Amino acid sequence: MSIIDNKKAFHDYFIEDRFEAGLVLEGWEAKAIRAGRVQLKEAYVVIRQGEIFLVGCHISALPAASTHVTPDPTRTRKLLLKEEEISKLIGKVERAGYALVPINLHYSRGRIKLDIGLAKGKKQHDKRATEKEKEWQREKQRIIRNITKAG
Repeated sequence: MSIIDNKKAFHDYFIEDRFEAGLVLEGWEAKAIRAGRVQLKEAYVVIRQGEIFLVGCHISALPAASTHVTPDPTRTRKLLLKEEEISKLIGKVERAGYALVPINLHYSRGRIKLDIGLAKGKKQHDKRATEKEKEWQREKQRIIRNITKAG
């Protein structure tokens, strides 16, 4: 079940491969995510010293957050992946010029997981072509609907 999607990722990148990663979260963050107070729009994934981190993901604390914990909404969060997946990602990012992009946040067997995509950046003309294709699909559906109503 999806919590939030990063629509901007599909607009700006060609997603070539997807990986599901766990997140290291604090208690207040898990509660806030379950309440839907999370934003992935400005987030990105980085590799530091053989570990993978989510940077810039904004999780707003609930108003009833604990008094002894000072919530940091945009703190860097560690992602949990298998060692072979991490080495594969590091190789692709460093050698082939790929980027790591957070795609969506979802539940998997009661746990909060993050899909990250191995992505290549789109040029401006690619973005226009994608937009044109979407527009054509919508128009096609509209025409089909009108034909079935008239017939």
